[in-house]
Amino acid sequence: MDQDEVLRHFREAGALLEGHFLLSSGLHSPKYLQCALVMSDPRRGELLCRALADKVVETLGRDGVDLVVAPAMGGVVVGYELARQLGVRGIFAERIDGDFKLRRGFVIPEGARVVIAEDIVTTGLSSRECINCVEAAGGKVVAVSCLIDRSGGKSDLGVPLIALTALDIPTYEPTALPPELAKIPAEKPGSRGLA
Repeated sequence: MDQDEVLRHFREAGALLEGHFLLSSGLHSPKYLQCALVMSDPRRGELLCRALADKVVETLGRDGVDLVVAPAMGGVVVGYELARQLGVRGIFAERIDGDFKLRRGFVIPEGARVVIAEDIVTTGLSSRECINCVEAAGGKVVAVSCLIDRSGGKSDLGVPLIALTALDIPTYEPTALPPELAKIPAEKPGSRGLA
């Protein structure tokens, strides 16, 4: 699946937004990818995650993954469908007092080869935090996967980043907004609302 096809799915789902957005990283951007809208259509989610699973297998081999772990909230649906496509278990980590933890009886077998499943990667911060959670629980993270790497390949996660597609969408610190963006009130459409 090429970039045009991936973006077509986002556009058709009304999930490629333009305006002024505050990202969960604290950065600002003129574009926002609302993955929840894309994944709300099971057929679309299956197509995208099948293509992502193919890339994971291409990178790690058919038997290179034992478990998929997704950071809640954004990665949960992507993680479930990716695990289903790979034929492995899928679990998720939740934030508790700011840190990712495993709950709900989820455990990671010692030495299990884990792929982190994200919806969108921007700075990679939540991915790195999820990697720490997995490693603390005894797993070995072999890659991070995502539908869209909006850093354009600039995020350094310490493991391979397998993205269905990469975009170089600009982000700005709150104190360095371009004038045209500063004129528009910021929206926060993601899972962590404006304070």
